Amino acid sequence: MSEQDRNVERREIADALVRALERRHELLDAIVESEDYDSAIEAIAGMLGTSPVPAEAVLRLSFDRLTKVGRRRIRAELEDLNNQLSFTMGEPATSAEAMTLRPFAADADRDVFAARTADMQEAGDGSGAPAGDLDDEIRAGLQRVEAEEAAWLVAVHGSEKIGMVFGDLIDGEVNLRIWIHPAHRKHGYGTAALRKSRSEMAAYFPAAPLVVRAPAAGA
Repeated sequence: MSEQDRNVERREIADALVRALERRHELLDAIVESEDYDSAIEAIAGMLGTSPVPAEAVLRLSFDRLTKVGRRRIRAELEDLNNQLSFTMGEPATSAEAMTLRPFAADADRDVFAARTADMQEAGDGSGAPAGDLDDEIRAGLQRVEAEEAAWLVAVHGSEKIGMVFGDLIDGEVNLRIWIHPAHRKHGYGTAALRKSRSEMAAYFPAAPLVVRAPAAGA
């Protein structure tokens, strides 16, 4: 097996691990209901839409990989493998694939939240209420983040801010909202933000299911 083939297999395994951790509760139920080792692998492969090799890696996953640090390391490994394979296969990553998510910063990211508020004409808390004073909204939003009731993330491509992702913990569920700047819509950023936000929200709210309450803008 060539080095590239090994990286492809490792990427498939890492991708399966990321998806397994996102669906860990229902996955555990499927494993518990399996008759034996082989049937558990078959159940995992069917649930994740992957082959037996990654499914077995999921089954053999150790509990220490379930921590926030463990999950972040798996995601980082997947991103690294994606970058390696994009380079070796001569297929540069698209802008959407290169986009990343990072935590919102009150001062540095006031501009992107202001653009979102001007575009949406709604409060940032997902209530649908009219937008209030910008600084008051940011302060209230970050207080919810500090209380582990919300997550505010900025979608970034290089040095450019593409949009924002909001997660609100309500009645045990994470309500996900994605906003993409009008100048960057119709380029796949909404879909990329949705995909990347699943693992981010799983790290912020490990036990809560993710519910997309609004479509990904610009998908």
